[in-house]
Amino acid sequence: MPAPRKIAALTATGLTPLALLTLSTTPAAAHGTLGDPVSRVAACYAEGAENPTSAACKAAVAAGGPQALYDWNGIRDGAAGGKSQERIPDGKLCSADSDEFKGMDLARADWPATQVSAGSYTFKYKVTAQHKGTFNLYLTKQGYDASKPLAWSDLDLEHPVATKTDPTAEGGFYTFSGTLPERTGRQLIYGIWQRSDSPEAFYSCSDVTYGGTSATSEGAAPVASAPTDEQIAKDADKSTVDHSGMDMSGEGAAAPQEASEADAHETHAPDESHETTEASQAAESAQPTTDDSAGQQLAAQGNTQNLAETGGDSTTPYIAVGGAAALALGAAGLFISVRRRATR
Repeated sequence: MPAPRKIAALTATGLTPLALLTLSTTPAAAHGTLGDPVSRVAACYAEGAENPTSAACKAAVAAGGPQALYDWNGIRDGAAGGKSQERIPDGKLCSADSDEFKGMDLARADWPATQVSAGSYTFKYKVTAQHKGTFNLYLTKQGYDASKPLAWSDLDLEHPVATKTDPTAEGGFYTFSGTLPERTGRQLIYGIWQRSDSPEAFYSCSDVTYGGTSATSEGAAPVASAPTDEQIAKDADKSTVDHSGMDMSGEGAAAPQEASEADAHETHAPDESHETTEASQAAESAQPTTDDSAGQQLAAQGNTQNLAETGGDSTTPYIAVGGAAALALGAAGLFISVRRRATR
C-alpha cells in the first residue's frame, strides 16, 4: 500500500482540479437596469407588478404577464458575444428578443418617462452584481416616433451619449457621466452593458422627454418613478433572477453570492444558455493563471465586436471570475432623488 504521505499527496492532487472547477462554475449573477433615467421595466415595476397604474404598463403586463416586472434586472442575452444587432431584430430591442419581456416592446407614446434636457448628465445603472465590461448608451434620433416599433436605425449608434468601461460600483450603482445632445419631445435611451468576461450582455430602454412631459391623445404621459428598496426586498422571492446576498439597507457590503438555480434564468434557446456560458468559462478558468490561452479564446468568440453594436471592443481584456460577489444595493439614495425630481 502507498505510504500515508503519498496517499495524502495523491488525494490533494486529485482534489485540486475539482476544487478549481467548483469555484469557477459558481453561477455569476450579473444583472441590472438603468436607474437614472429610469428604465421602462423598472418604472412599470415601481407601479406594482400585478396592478400597475399607467396605461402603458397595464398593456405590458397584459401582453407578457407580471413576471417580467418582478424580473426587472434580467433583460439579457447570455450569448450576445458582440453581435447585438445581429441577434436582436428590429421591434424587439427593449426585450432583447425575450418572450418574457415582450411587453416592453409595445410601440406606445405614453410610457412613463424621465424629463431631461441637453447637456451633461450623470447616468446611474442599478446593478445586482458587478462584472468587467463596457456600457454604451444611445439616444434616438430626432424624428423618432414612439408609436412605431423601435428599430436599430432609430438610434444614433455613431454617437453614444455615454460610454464607460469597468466603472466602479458604489452603493449598488455604476455611475458615469455623459452628454445628451439637443432633441425635442419624446426620445428613448437604449443601454447595452457588454461583459468582457463572458459573451453575456444586458439591455435597457429608458423613455425620456425633452422640455417637459410629452403630450398624448389622452393628455400628458406619466413621469417615471423608480422602485424602492423596500419594494424590491419584499418581492425578491417572486423573482426568477437571483437576488441573494443583496444588501437592501445600504449599510454595508453584501455577502458573497451563493450559487442559485435562478441565476440560470435564460431568455434564449437552451443551446445559448447561461449554463453553457459558465461551463465554458469553468473549463477555461481551470487553466493556470499564467496561461492566457483562455482569455484569447474568449476574446475570439465574444470581444471582437463593433463598439456601436455591443458596447465593447476588441481590446477589452479577458478577466477570469471564479464565482461572483454581490454588491451592496443601497439604492434608496438614488431612487429617492429620482422620485423627488419626478414630482417637481
